[in-house]
Amino acid sequence: AALKLDAERLRGEGASVMHLAVDGRLAGLLAVTDPIKSSTPEAIRTLHASGLRIVMATGDGLTTAQAVATKLGIDEVHASLLPHEKQEEVLRLSQQYPNLAFVGDGINDAPSLAVAKVGISVGSGASDLAIESADVVILSEDLTRVAKAVDVARKTGKIVRQNITFALVV
Repeated sequence: AALKLDAERLRGEGASVMHLAVDGRLAGLLAVTDPIKSSTPEAIRTLHASGLRIVMATGDGLTTAQAVATKLGIDEVHASLLPHEKQEEVLRLSQQYPNLAFVGDGINDAPSLAVAKVGISVGSGASDLAIESADVVILSEDLTRVAKAVDVARKTGKIVRQNITFALVV
C-alpha cells in the first residue's frame, strides 16, 4: 500500500514509474523523469502570447503527463498513446484546428508529423524517420526556436498576401 502511494506521488511529480518485483512480489519502484528543458516554459509562454493553443499528445501515463502540463501551462493533454493512437489524435484535432502543427522528436512521432498540416521535427538527436516525415526540421532542442519559426511563417505569409494584393492592384 505504501509503494502504491509512493508511485502515485512520483507520477504526480512528473515521473514515469516502473514496479520492481522479486519472486513475483512487489519489491520496489523505479522512477524515471525526462527533465523539462530550460527553454520550454518560455517557448510555451511565447506560443500562448501569439494566440496558439498547446496540446500535449504523449505515450506517458495521464498522471505524469498532467503533472508536466500543469507545470508548463499546457492547455490540453492526451496521454498513454501508442504511435498510431497519437496519429489518430492528430487527425482528430486537425478537424477542430485546421492549421494544426505537430512538434515531435522521435521515431514514435513520425506518423503524427506526417499527417499534421505542419510537422516540426526538433532536436539534434531527432530520428531520421522523424526528420523525413516533417515539413520543418529544427536541429536544436531549444523549443523557443519553434516559436520563432511560427513567427517567421506568419510574417512570410503576411508579406506574400501583401505582394499578391499589390500585384493585383497594379
